[in-house]
Amino acid sequence: MERAIDNQIEDLKKMILLMGGHVEKSLAQATAALLSRDLAMFDSVHAIEQLINEDHIKVDNACMNILAKQGPVAKDLRLIISVLKINNDLERMGDQAVNISYTGKDYLGRAPIQAQLNDIQKMSEIAGRMVKGSLDSFVRGDVDQARKILLMDDEIDGLKNKVFKEATVHIKAQPQDVEAGLDLILIARNLERLGDHATNIAEDVIFAVTGKDIRHGGKFG
Repeated sequence: MERAIDNQIEDLKKMILLMGGHVEKSLAQATAALLSRDLAMFDSVHAIEQLINEDHIKVDNACMNILAKQGPVAKDLRLIISVLKINNDLERMGDQAVNISYTGKDYLGRAPIQAQLNDIQKMSEIAGRMVKGSLDSFVRGDVDQARKILLMDDEIDGLKNKVFKEATVHIKAQPQDVEAGLDLILIARNLERLGDHATNIAEDVIFAVTGKDIRHGGKFG
């Protein structure tokens, strides 16, 4: 027998997917602007952030409406709690894309350092896959896919460390590039944080489906 809450939960999933699509687009635009040295393209990232902020409020309101009117329990309640957390992570991802945009604009005003840009591009691609994969796992309730997202976080962390190390070495050898080097470090840091938020979503999927909290070293399985 179909319940009213089932339709509302499906609507929530659609809203989260739409918001996630905006996050993916903002990340892709910020990275493309940096790599193509297109200052105008950075402006679109700010426009997309407005959509993400609107999505954030809509999802929060929809969750509050279900909690107030349906009184969900057990698995339904876990899912709605997870949606509230996922919503916040997606909003923060939008902020990180904007941070990349701001720092990218600064970087393009300086003499370029090409060496780290390939790793920045790889980080962005991995972060984008993590966002998409974590949300796909949420919509399908796919715990196995969520666990794969957790493993991808190590890859993006490793690239961040590589950018940090190589930029630091470059700055020491060529101090005139200190500002450009620090810009790349900040961009890598924001990409790493994007990956962290995608990891949070994967952890929330596991909680919603299994009831197990694997944060802070909690074990799954």
